[in-house]
Amino acid sequence: MQPIRMEGHVSSRPMLKIRGARDMIENKDWINTDATKRVPPETDAKPGVRPPRKTPVHFSPVEVFNRTIIVYVTVCTDKRNRILHRPQVHELLLDAWRKADAWLVGKCIVMPDHIHVFCSPRQGDLPLTRWVQFWKSLVSRSWPWIDEQPVWQKSFWYTQLRRGEGYASKWEYVSRNAVRKGLVENPDDWPFQGEMNVLDWHE
Repeated sequence: MQPIRMEGHVSSRPMLKIRGARDMIENKDWINTDATKRVPPETDAKPGVRPPRKTPVHFSPVEVFNRTIIVYVTVCTDKRNRILHRPQVHELLLDAWRKADAWLVGKCIVMPDHIHVFCSPRQGDLPLTRWVQFWKSLVSRSWPWIDEQPVWQKSFWYTQLRRGEGYASKWEYVSRNAVRKGLVENPDDWPFQGEMNVLDWHE
């Protein structure tokens, strides 16, 4: 697979390693492994009712002089359905992120029922919330399995990397997600992870 090229940013690695993915999918036992722990739950605030504490509040990323803006985003599937661990889904995601180029996608890992992705603003003033909504809608409209709609939870979770939080160290923890869920023994064995663009981290 050739590296994904974006203007001004080139990754030396392909976005996703899907070699052996079909073999893993055919093994139904690992799909039933609990993959919901440590993924924030979906909650919908009702008009006039104070939302629960776990409802995500989407503030705009804070711009600090001479510091890179990198945001860590978690997007879950509707009802935590385990439908993302397919090569076809990765192609849909890649195509959506190419089109939704107001933010650059850096390193990411795709779990059966959620996605962890690091991203950084590239151009314009498109808010993070609208960017996530845009690529989620692109994927949903192209989703070939009609009976699996809706694909996504309505909201998402994110945190901006702060001073003293290294991008590399954050990825080190996130990349072990599949190991913590018991899906693989070694982080490198999980085929659904990679890097689309190189995001340079400066404090």
